[in-house]
Amino acid sequence: MDVRDAVEADAEALAAIADAPVDVMRNLVHDRTVRVAAHDDTRASDPNADAGSAGASLLGFISFDARDQTVHVTQFGGQRSACVRLLEEPIRFAESEGMSVEMLVETEQDALQEAAAEVGFKEAGPGPMFETTRTIRYRLDP
Repeated sequence: MDVRDAVEADAEALAAIADAPVDVMRNLVHDRTVRVAAHDDTRASDPNADAGSAGASLLGFISFDARDQTVHVTQFGGQRSACVRLLEEPIRFAESEGMSVEMLVETEQDALQEAAAEVGFKEAGPGPMFETTRTIRYRLDP
């Protein structure tokens, strides 16, 4: 699994993973730190592959930003194993800056909750509701 910065060409694949409009995901790439996990074999089969071929083999993504001594995971999704690997990205940043990490996960997203627990996040109580969707607040103090 290869983890890299997201590029605008990834927007369509990100939208499919997040079940969101492509333009929203394109803006996310510009406004946040966004990392993606992709199959390793993309570069192996074409050593000249770059952002122009991005998107087709994405396994997952994570977006985050930092403010008020906390790294906030704003969105993440994809295959469980990719999410586990991608959650290491904001954790690594938080550790280097002496910050905590927080995120919200929808209550029905079992795979994302399992990924969070696997990398050390603890439930910190209920999160806000988004329309009719309940969330759980997670926190990690590295």
